[in-house]
Amino acid sequence: MTETASSSPASLRGKTAIVTGASSGIGRAIAEALGAAGAHVFLAGRTAASMDASVKKIEESGGRAQCVTADVRDPAQVRALVDAAVKETGRLDVMVNNAGVSFPAPILEGDPEEWRTMLETNVLALLVGCQAAVRAMRACGAAGHVVNISSIAAQRRDSGVYGATKHAVDAISATLRKELEEDPIRVVNVMPGAIATNFARNFDPAFVAGFVKMAGLDVEVKPGERLPDEVFEKLSNDLSQLLGDPADVANAVLYAISQPPHVNIADIVIRPPKQLDL
Repeated sequence: MTETASSSPASLRGKTAIVTGASSGIGRAIAEALGAAGAHVFLAGRTAASMDASVKKIEESGGRAQCVTADVRDPAQVRALVDAAVKETGRLDVMVNNAGVSFPAPILEGDPEEWRTMLETNVLALLVGCQAAVRAMRACGAAGHVVNISSIAAQRRDSGVYGATKHAVDAISATLRKELEEDPIRVVNVMPGAIATNFARNFDPAFVAGFVKMAGLDVEVKPGERLPDEVFEKLSNDLSQLLGDPADVANAVLYAISQPPHVNIADIVIRPPKQLDL
């Protein structure tokens, strides 16, 4: 797997960052990159063991990090996450709203509870995270960044319910950016393409198994279950034309948040050379 950058164009030392959905994939890569760049990182997610491993990695590189097990679908838990970071460090400089989930069933066959989960995770949690983060940044006078992880699915009109949630993320990011024009707080909207992560765990097992087989691996694929990290290391190396590396997204985020307040990297698309429909 591509090595995460050990430093950024501008050091993040003395800054506090929160990353949701940090227990795997893009979120974990972003958290580790921010920690390596000097930020005090608060990782939020549902799987404590993997976040603990990231905390250890960040601390070994000289950074500081803490993990918080939370369900971002609960607005109270999102606000408590922001409050905890501010209470511990006295500030908030970077909020990465990364937590996301996809259930790709056709609309005519979809489960309303799965739709609810996508809307609450991909849209509601992001909205609450944006609101709580901006209030915290204003309170401490931070020239901060709100980073929202969208998807290239938002660039297509026929990308289903998941795509609809990412269209919402794009609209929220653009609206918040306009609302913050008089503040030194910038909004970065990141649209990844197909990235080698556990994001596809709810996809058709045959679809996922096809990629695993293409990478020459013998791993059983079960609906809703995470694949081992070594699967993604192999996939991102052997299928780099089709699947991007989470570290590439993390490096893009580092670049965007390292810009001075008078520069806003508003939208970034990160995708491999060949595009898959998401």
